[in-house]
Amino acid sequence: MTSLTILETGPLATIQDTGRIGQASLGIPTSGACDRASYALANRLVGNRDGAAAIEVTFGGLVLHADNDLTIAITGAPCPGVPFNAPAVIKSGSVLRLGPPRTGLRTYVAFRGGIDVPPVLGSRSTDLLSGLGPAPLTAGQTLPVGCSYDPMPGVDLAPVADPPAGEVVVRVTPGPRRDWFTDAAWASFTTQSYTVSSNSNRVGVRLDGKPLERARTRELASEGMTLGAIQIPPSGLPVIFLADHPVTGGYPVIAYLTTPHQNPCAQLRPGQPLRFT
Repeated sequence: MTSLTILETGPLATIQDTGRIGQASLGIPTSGACDRASYALANRLVGNRDGAAAIEVTFGGLVLHADNDLTIAITGAPCPGVPFNAPAVIKSGSVLRLGPPRTGLRTYVAFRGGIDVPPVLGSRSTDLLSGLGPAPLTAGQTLPVGCSYDPMPGVDLAPVADPPAGEVVVRVTPGPRRDWFTDAAWASFTTQSYTVSSNSNRVGVRLDGKPLERARTRELASEGMTLGAIQIPPSGLPVIFLADHPVTGGYPVIAYLTTPHQNPCAQLRPGQPLRFT
């Protein structure tokens, strides 16, 4: 059996794939990789089929031992000292170390054949909010690698830009509860520079800044939530929902991220400035 052993996890390392798609009506969140573009690229670089499980690493620190020869690809937030955006072979007995990334937050490590742990409700993803799927990785854990894959793509290097280090500007469209906020609040929302809070996680990016004024103060019945929804809790400060967002929520959604700007928000670090347009 082909496998690898986790020696150190860093702040957080989880197994992720495309998630539990199409089960929200049953109360089952989708979850899956936060930066879906980086995750998909890593799998393509090693010839994996769609949905193969990889490791999502938050702010580096992952150390693993190759129990056999492994073909890998590392994408997302660029960590020093490892091959990046390119397929590579890690020889049996070697140790791979991911340092803190230069920019961005989440790094993806794909293995040819995928991480072959048992799926839960059709996915191998760790959902931190619901508790579904495998637990976050721990030191000493051995992970099996599968043997189902397609031909290698014949690509030496994927020319993908690193996540930005400075202010990130993302495009939004008005949400279903835009009218719950004053025009002055909407103007503030789309012009001020927010700062990413250290309380952010896989559920959502929490922002610090000037609170938004509501035009309506009554309670809102819970509504369905989607990836990229921007909810305004009583603090008046936005929360951008990421992969582990809840299926429903009771605070008004002022806006949605446009699809191309969802993945960049998964790479935002605490303290990084963000602006909506």
